[in-house]
Amino acid sequence: MCLSVAHPDIRLISFTGGTVTGAKVREVAAPHCKKLGLELGGKNATIVFADANFEEAVKGAGRAAFTNQGQVCLSGSRIFVEEKVYDEFVKELVKYAEALRPGDPLTSNFGSLVSQQHRQKVEYYVNLARELGGKILCGGKRPDLPPPFDKGAFFEPTVITGLPPDSKVALEEIFGPVVTVHPFKTEEEVIKYANMTSYGLAGSLWTTNLQRAHRICREWNTGMIWVNCWMHRDLRVPFGGVKNSGIGREGGRHSLEFWSDARNICIHC
Repeated sequence: MCLSVAHPDIRLISFTGGTVTGAKVREVAAPHCKKLGLELGGKNATIVFADANFEEAVKGAGRAAFTNQGQVCLSGSRIFVEEKVYDEFVKELVKYAEALRPGDPLTSNFGSLVSQQHRQKVEYYVNLARELGGKILCGGKRPDLPPPFDKGAFFEPTVITGLPPDSKVALEEIFGPVVTVHPFKTEEEVIKYANMTSYGLAGSLWTTNLQRAHRICREWNTGMIWVNCWMHRDLRVPFGGVKNSGIGREGGRHSLEFWSDARNICIHC
């Protein structure tokens, strides 16, 4: 890959992948003054206020957490819930997770991780959560499946509470079916938590207070925010993140600007 990035006939690099690999791509491309677009990792937050539509917020947070077994760069793997509804929300989120059944794709609704090696990474973070005093409310282990599915890289949907928002498990990208859930009291507090990570790709906000939504969005340092939804996409709007989540934007005219160069041709007759 590095040879391709450095090749003199390649003038533009668009890379989607992990932040560590993206940093290497940037390092190799920099001396050649290549145009660079990076869509990298994320540790996205889901913020739920007490005034949100409760059922929709649970469903939306669960979908953001566990779609494609959490192997989505836009996954909401940190969930912040206002204290007033925290206990009830956690209870319903656990129900959502426990309804997901890993195994045979013809009879289940939850698939395998991409590889055995990646499952080991996910297990590392779950074990670390235990060591740090986190409570595994559901999941946290490999499911007991019959052959041949016992050879797959399956892992149960996992909900963890009891960890501080600045713990390693809550800040580093796991890219698996693991979420940490944290209570908060005020807007200022949850914004601090949401911005605590080195990533800034996406997030979702659940509230019926539109003025609050605008306030949160102004202070939230992330490239994309969904309000009362998740993964609602229009390919014409800008897609991309800030901080360690990447450089540049794709989508609509933003893609045209990236894949082309503006030129100035002046003819004096």
